[in-house]
Amino acid sequence: MSQLYSNSIFWIDIEKIKPNPFQPRREFDEARLRDLADSIRQYGILQPLTVSRIEIVKEDEGIVVEYELIAGERRLRASKLAGLTQVPAIIRVGDDNMAKLELSIIENLQREDLNAVERARAFFRLVEEFKFNHTQIGQKMGKSREYVSNTLRLLALPQEMLDALSAGKISEGHTRPILMLSDRPDEQSVLFKEIMWKKLTVRDAEKIARKIAFDKVFKKPLVREFT
Repeated sequence: MSQLYSNSIFWIDIEKIKPNPFQPRREFDEARLRDLADSIRQYGILQPLTVSRIEIVKEDEGIVVEYELIAGERRLRASKLAGLTQVPAIIRVGDDNMAKLELSIIENLQREDLNAVERARAFFRLVEEFKFNHTQIGQKMGKSREYVSNTLRLLALPQEMLDALSAGKISEGHTRPILMLSDRPDEQSVLFKEIMWKKLTVRDAEKIARKIAFDKVFKKPLVREFT
């Protein structure tokens, strides 16, 4: 039966598909969802969703079959907007929580659907919940250890800056000079606002951050002598 599921596409009622608790993506652009819904109305779903089959034993109803989404939440949401009642899906069996999270992350990364903050939080879950080290995550995702470590560093940013990064108001490149000032929160906040309002380039922001860091190291505070 598992081989049948793995190699076949089934049409499943949308109402039977439950959200994926391991979905790393949290933000969905409504305008893009509507565009995808229009495309689905015209052409249908070109790539099946991936789900896992769950059998729930109920005292009065016997066995009830539900499906948990593994990959394709954007397509599922757009299908609901398009008014579909069924969607094509590949059914996987035997996946544990680790596999579900891994598949969700990989699918989103391959489609470049995760923003930098979502990617960092997904990596953090792999570290905290599944005890992966940075090298192991990199191997799973086809990325270097440095890439994983630098991505996780983003979570050290204050929430205001994480929100701006998620919304595309600052780029991932801008976070490097901002993170250089992690031990100087006042200057970090000023630099962030300068980037936001003056539209500083990454290079200009790095120059400012380096100057502040240089002054911290080499500028000695005035010492008063008391007699």
